Amino acid sequence: MPDIAAVKAALTNQRIETPSWGYGNSGTRFKVFAQAGVPRTPQEKLDDAAKVHEFTGIAPKVALHIPWDTVDDYAALAAYAKERGVELGTVNSNTFQDDDYKLGSVCHPDPKVRRKAVGHLLECVDIMDATGSKDLKLWLADGTNYPGQDDIVARQDRLAESLAAVYERLGDDQRLLLEYKLFEPAFYTTDVPDWGTSYLQCLKLGERAQVVVDTGHHAPGTNIEFIVALLLREGRLGGFDFNSRFYADDDLMVGSADPFQLFRILHEVAGNSGFDAETNVAFMLDQCHNIEAKIPAVIRSVMNVQEATAKALLVDRDALSAAQRDGDVLTANATLMDAFNTDVRPLLRELREEQGLAPDPVAAYHASGWQERIVAERVGGEQAGWGA
Repeated sequence: MPDIAAVKAALTNQRIETPSWGYGNSGTRFKVFAQAGVPRTPQEKLDDAAKVHEFTGIAPKVALHIPWDTVDDYAALAAYAKERGVELGTVNSNTFQDDDYKLGSVCHPDPKVRRKAVGHLLECVDIMDATGSKDLKLWLADGTNYPGQDDIVARQDRLAESLAAVYERLGDDQRLLLEYKLFEPAFYTTDVPDWGTSYLQCLKLGERAQVVVDTGHHAPGTNIEFIVALLLREGRLGGFDFNSRFYADDDLMVGSADPFQLFRILHEVAGNSGFDAETNVAFMLDQCHNIEAKIPAVIRSVMNVQEATAKALLVDRDALSAAQRDGDVLTANATLMDAFNTDVRPLLRELREEQGLAPDPVAAYHASGWQERIVAERVGGEQAGWGA
């Protein structure tokens, strides 16, 4: 049976990065829905992220998105974060919200556009230097809409050349994390559509180029935990973007659509040393809270990952390995299901109390009065959101 003390120790060491954009206004393709009290500046986003960490105890890092989080002094922004008990984490680039990128960015047929896109990515590395961030994450909207629109192989060559220029600029302790997405916004080909394409590009770059698995960026029925297991086996799983989807890339709260899938993914992480510090897997949320309150949704999402992690750590791996060796299919499956069906909420409430935290982070947040305060104080100015 799993050692509960060891499970608690692993949960205490767990870290989940929250995205700055998760605190801003977002919506559908048709409308962005504004909420009262939404941050107007990167500093106010950090204020909200600090509240998430205050009540969960495991969310000390905040991912930035450039240019949505552009400031004049990034070192000062890092200091501001530190004063509030958090730190700046992954720097996310944006090569999809500019008219020049209509036909692509780093894969664009025009070398001038490619130079512009690479220049932005190099600027992001400069920001990493100033903030102390270790990871540059790239999601590329590059692709084509029609057969014959562009040469598929030539676009891969352009991608490789552009990524190589960025990789060369990285510091020795910095990584390039390459995300993939099955489709959208391109409808015929996407230049980085799957984990295999990302992996191949990363292999050519070097060990500090790794794959990001966004849990919403797959075709229905895709066995994401298989992808995770293989990338861990190869030492190329750089991180996660956690969210949920019912149809396509819905960016719903992680664990809300299929909590069993999240458990299966984290079971593979636990079984392949993915939680070990030296494996260096970055666990991050990538969500847009369109109709729900922002901060409670982020807190609940952190808790969802925490609960699924606790279940994954409770798998009786000795019993599972024995059943697998014996070819005992039903016992092996039952061993996994026993862990998934365990109610870990009492364990996590107990752990939080041992850490001096409130047993129910969402209730503690509502009782804190922070939501009422920001609604009253954040009046005027321009709220943060897509493109802001």
